[in-house]
Amino acid sequence: MKASPDAQRRLLDLQAVDTALAQLAHRRKSLPELAEIEAVGRELAGLDDERVRAQVTVDDLDRDISRFEKDIEQVRTRKDRDQKRLDAGGALREIEGLQHELATLNRRQGELEDAELELMEQRETAEAALTEVQGRLDAANERRAAAERRRDEALADIAKEQEFKTSSRAPLAADLPADLVGLYDKIRLESGLGAALFQSGRCGGCRIELYGADLARVKAAEPDDVVRCEECRRIMVRTKESGL
Repeated sequence: MKASPDAQRRLLDLQAVDTALAQLAHRRKSLPELAEIEAVGRELAGLDDERVRAQVTVDDLDRDISRFEKDIEQVRTRKDRDQKRLDAGGALREIEGLQHELATLNRRQGELEDAELELMEQRETAEAALTEVQGRLDAANERRAAAERRRDEALADIAKEQEFKTSSRAPLAADLPADLVGLYDKIRLESGLGAALFQSGRCGGCRIELYGADLARVKAAEPDDVVRCEECRRIMVRTKESGL
């Protein structure tokens, strides 16, 4: 293929733009915020499971405490009823029976209240654990929101740069021979780099230094010959910096 030396030199400008676009695309996929958001997401999943377990514990204790309160209220109601009957007087046997039942109910009430108090202490501890895990959950949500804001800002900056680079690429490519751009694009899509400067006897694409017949081939090529590296097949652009 033939192309003027000037066109080949401007191919490096096109490659510079494409390299910048490739770097922006890589930066877009590898933003540190993406990894942070993913990590915090995993943390949030674990914290939410922990919060659910803590809430279940509190709910279970609330249910048990409510049951004890009902039992205690039933005992109190029974005591009030027996006390009224006792105050009303009656046969000695009935009075003794009521006194015995009241004593039994007092013991039962004490046992229930002690058990309820123990459950309430457990609930206080469980509530503190729930509050603590909720605090960690809220903090993790704030970290994720902050990371998402930074991600969005970075993506917006990248999008602006991509738009600028893309808009500058079109006139560069349009001003070059179509067959040269076609060859360049084909190589670039295969290897990521379509053209590179040949300098100091070395291909700028694969960084391999040429010797003997390979170097002689490059030196013997006409200025408008499009020379490709035998190793990486990229276009080697020759300029005054090539030292030929």
